[in-house]
Amino acid sequence: MSGYSVALAGNPNTGKSTLFNLLTGLRQHTGNWAGKTVSLAEGEYTFKEASYRIIDLPGTYSLYSNSADEEVARDYIIFEQPDVTIVVLDATSLERNLNLALQVLEMTNRVVVCINLIDEAKRLGIQIDVPKLEQKLGVPTVAVSARSELNIDALLEQVEAVATGRINPVPLLVDYGEEIEEKLKLLAPSIEKTLGDRFPVRWVALRLLDEDLSLFESLKKRMNGEPSLPRKGGASHGRPACHELA
Repeated sequence: MSGYSVALAGNPNTGKSTLFNLLTGLRQHTGNWAGKTVSLAEGEYTFKEASYRIIDLPGTYSLYSNSADEEVARDYIIFEQPDVTIVVLDATSLERNLNLALQVLEMTNRVVVCINLIDEAKRLGIQIDVPKLEQKLGVPTVAVSARSELNIDALLEQVEAVATGRINPVPLLVDYGEEIEEKLKLLAPSIEKTLGDRFPVRWVALRLLDEDLSLFESLKKRMNGEPSLPRKGGASHGRPACHELA
């Protein structure tokens, strides 16, 4: 039985943990990332005879390393390179939530956007054109209600399609204007020479322009062979705590 890794990202209060609990049930355990007071939840689910290891990343509004939560979420996506990152959005606050989604799309194309709380949005009279949003973002997009277990199989179908390579998303490319775009082009060759194709060059260039010192430290550790995201073992529910993340 093949296995895939899935990261669950999203703003706080989007119902992300509700979705995590629905998918994993008792097949989960909790702990803390080592050296950080940031909780970790990890679990498993099975779909179409394949197993999926899913990490519920800390709820954050951005991935700009302004906090320990943001650093953990950012480093997991960029260094561990999960087979799929599910970005959970709140259907009642879509515009605010899309900021994080666009940041994730700059880090990886292996993304499925999950618009949660769609039943609550409908109750409030909010209508979302999901096919149009999917077309704009360039990645599979599914509207669900984790609380009501609505459209969960449709979400898992899209996750499976991206994980297996049946779908190869081409995400929206944000245009930052002529001045910044020129700087990104100038930085790209040096980044490619130093890092090769291990990390998304455009995203690293953006972080360089933003003088993201925290990312530089994480990159240095990774290039020196140090694990970027080790974690402490946690309380187990249903199975023993897993090995440390590399």
